[in-house]
Amino acid sequence: MDYLPIFIGVTAAAVVLQACILVGMYLAVRKSTAQVEAIAAEVKTKVLPTAEVAHSMILDLRPKIETVVGNISEASTMIRAQLERIDLTVSDVVDRTRLQVIRADEMVGQTLDRIEETREIVTKTVVSPVRHISGLVH
Repeated sequence: MDYLPIFIGVTAAAVVLQACILVGMYLAVRKSTAQVEAIAAEVKTKVLPTAEVAHSMILDLRPKIETVVGNISEASTMIRAQLERIDLTVSDVVDRTRLQVIRADEMVGQTLDRIEETREIVTKTVVSPVRHISGLVH
């Protein structure tokens, strides 16, 4: 039996099948290419103008943003200086108040000591003799 015609027929069928697959791949790639080109055209018409507008806005806003950042930096420096001054002032007031409280405490202590001394003197000089006299009168 001669197998050559069968092998040739099978090979021809395989070549035809490969050609059909290649034609199908070509059509799929062509369809995909058309879709990609449509998407690219849409990007060019919609996204690129938006990107250009955004870019121009950024260019316009950049000096303003730099000014705002500079102002905020200056303001924070001024606030820090003011807070330091306030801290020093409050510390000074607290120190002075503490000194005044200490002085007032010393004055009250001295006054109480003098009152005690006066009471003892009055007791010795007035109350004791009055009791003595009162005891003699009774």
